Amino acid sequence: MIKLFKFPMLAIAVSLLTAFSVSAQPGFGTAEKINADWRFHLGDIDPKKEPDQRDRSWRTVQLPHDWTIKQTYSPTYASATGYLPGGIGWYQKKLNITKQDQGKKLFLYFEGVYNRSEVFLNGKSLGKRPNGYISFSYDITSLVKFGEENQITVRVDHSLDADSRWYTGSGIYRDVYLVRSNPVHLEQWGIYAFPTVDGNKGTLNIQADLKNESAANTSLIVVNELLDKSGKVLVKKSDKITLATSASQQINTSLALSNPQLWSIDAPNRYRLRTTVLQNNKIIDSATIVTGFRKFTFDPDKGFALNGKQMKVKGVCLHHDAGVLGAEVYPEVWRRRLLTLKSLGVNAIRTSHNPQASSLYDLCDELGLLVMDEAFDEWEFPKRKWLQGWNVGTPGFQGSFDFFKEWGERDLADMIKRDRNHLSIFAWSIGNEVDYPNDPYSHPVLAGNGEGGFTQPIFGGYKKDAPDAMQLGIIAKKLAAVVRKYDTSRPVTAGLAGVAMSNETDYPGTLDIAGYNYTESRYQQDHKRYPKRVIFGSENRHDFSAWKAVQDNEHIFGQFLWTGIDYLGESGRWPSRGFYSGLLDFGGFIKPRGYFRQSLWSDKPMAYLGTYPLKGGGAASDVWSVLESEQGQSKNETPSMDAWASWNYQTGQMIRVVCYTNSAKAHLELNGSVVGKTKDYDNKTGIIFWDIPYAEGKLEVVGLDTKGQETVRHQIQSSGRPQAIKVLQGEQIELKAKDGLAQLELQLVDENGVMVAGADDEITCEIAGNARLLGMEAGDNADKGDYTDNKQRVFHGKMIVYIQSKAKKTEEVTVRFSAPWLKPAIVKIKLL
Repeated sequence: MIKLFKFPMLAIAVSLLTAFSVSAQPGFGTAEKINADWRFHLGDIDPKKEPDQRDRSWRTVQLPHDWTIKQTYSPTYASATGYLPGGIGWYQKKLNITKQDQGKKLFLYFEGVYNRSEVFLNGKSLGKRPNGYISFSYDITSLVKFGEENQITVRVDHSLDADSRWYTGSGIYRDVYLVRSNPVHLEQWGIYAFPTVDGNKGTLNIQADLKNESAANTSLIVVNELLDKSGKVLVKKSDKITLATSASQQINTSLALSNPQLWSIDAPNRYRLRTTVLQNNKIIDSATIVTGFRKFTFDPDKGFALNGKQMKVKGVCLHHDAGVLGAEVYPEVWRRRLLTLKSLGVNAIRTSHNPQASSLYDLCDELGLLVMDEAFDEWEFPKRKWLQGWNVGTPGFQGSFDFFKEWGERDLADMIKRDRNHLSIFAWSIGNEVDYPNDPYSHPVLAGNGEGGFTQPIFGGYKKDAPDAMQLGIIAKKLAAVVRKYDTSRPVTAGLAGVAMSNETDYPGTLDIAGYNYTESRYQQDHKRYPKRVIFGSENRHDFSAWKAVQDNEHIFGQFLWTGIDYLGESGRWPSRGFYSGLLDFGGFIKPRGYFRQSLWSDKPMAYLGTYPLKGGGAASDVWSVLESEQGQSKNETPSMDAWASWNYQTGQMIRVVCYTNSAKAHLELNGSVVGKTKDYDNKTGIIFWDIPYAEGKLEVVGLDTKGQETVRHQIQSSGRPQAIKVLQGEQIELKAKDGLAQLELQLVDENGVMVAGADDEITCEIAGNARLLGMEAGDNADKGDYTDNKQRVFHGKMIVYIQSKAKKTEEVTVRFSAPWLKPAIVKIKLL
């Protein structure tokens, strides 16, 4: 019998909610979000010289703030960055700390600063943190001027702007907190809770780390309570300890619950764990995390099971940017994006290739999405990158490699400790494609000696002067040990790019589950060669055959598509903002391939119609899509997964109509008459299609079950010229006053209210009231216009507009959208 890998599920880390209604990610004390009214300067300065408040090069900004997205595109910048620059930036904020805070411990907590940051308080350096994706804090108690104004200064050095293969953004792009605590307090991220489930009994195993920074030994009572969603205490336990001065101590305890409601994809049931620290019967610290119960297994023959039920992981890789918003993190934006992905059948995400904002994991906990949390894209050596333009000159080697040896294990430890309570996370990835052959590591197997699957030289052959690939196993063992030190409840994994080469090293053997990037061809042979290895697709193209390799092999537990959402950077030839292979575009709108994926992954009946001229190139325009669909120019071409829902052509023009559906069969109707005979689902392409001459009207597909009964319909309609702007959210909406975010979806419609899919009119946004325009995003990868102003062209007839309130009380904001020759749209936003 093959032994199962068993990893009990742990708890969700959620913030301490005290006097401030914020997400207190530090997990101790009382955290106050301090995002408002920072001053920002782009360019280096003399840190010893106090800036003149009248200096217009300093401007007031609100956090989160990404300065790169607000710059001008240029083909001279690196394609990896999306043709946008980095640079050096400075931030300052005045902070009044009252004398009432004397005797408390005070900390500054940063969720993320990209990158190579140094933080100062009142002119004194608190420290540096080079990794732009890691959360960190500094104890500022000894430097605070109580009862006076204190100045926070942050220097951010992103002058190596091509240090990543994708868009990173620049600046303080996540939240910042001021944390107040008692001298005796929980450690940062000091509560770790993970459950085990045995039959109808659930046990929550709890570790609480405490720290005594007072001058005396302290007797404490630590109370742990498990609460249901109504707030009822289900089980409670108290522990007494004596904590020596200047000491830290860990308490281990457990809470048992009969018949717990398990967390799952379809029913993400959650509980709350409340930990309270008392001294002399007075509460001196507390933390509340969201937690839950679940179990999962990984089996080399059977794949993955959640709560005892076998399932396929239908995942997508996600970068952290959001189009026009850049790297700035707004939870409401990601809620909409994740809900849309889940509607397509997605049940998992991979954080490619770095830890993301805590709010993303909170949302996945709540919505029922598995998460593979990933740490690095580079280890001790950099990957080649184009530093200017696209395929111009000689590749360079900017990256994060220069601080990996000093910071890598600490960065990984901090990622694990911060995120380990999140119920959604089911695996830790220690690296992505660090084993790409000859970029940088090499091995004799690349010479083509017949071992490992190679019979001829590959990737340039063996390069004896390159870094030795055997080093991969050595580094992987160190990183895996870090993961297992701080969390034993989840497997360690990585995305392998050069599987055949890595198989000659100890690298795969250090992993609990092995991710294969674009290596479906090895699924069966490696299963035979390494029968105890658990294999999955950690990065995959969207083509039908890649999914069939998962579907038809029981031992392959899932795949992660590249990508779930279009992302900035890793751009193609100018003009190109980013990588355009997502199920959703930059604005979070579903693309045709998103509906194709829905036909493969969703359990609910669905059908989608897309069209393109039979001759003239079809629907896909970027290199990646052409590669996947093998799109040609003839009647025998493979039907495209990138066909847009448009029905406006010349009368008589031959059009290919494609249907993405999970129905057993379908037929096609035009204006109520059948124009496409009933066809069975195509198990070779996953697409039903008809070639018909264009005629104006309503084109409709009817999905049928195996007995010929109708299960679903989808229609597209010929449209006239655009006549009006329509806001899908309506003319009246409500929004919370403080930092509320409105996401307004615009469509251009004709006189009959039909969306005009081919429209590209320029829309102007005007705001009257206490709100600010964050950005207008239409999703066009080739649009290199100014994304910082209040004008933007729609793409495929639509766009999304992000508006954030600035009010502190109830009032009204009026937003007007206009374009020449179109009826404008006016929205009233009531700020509550």
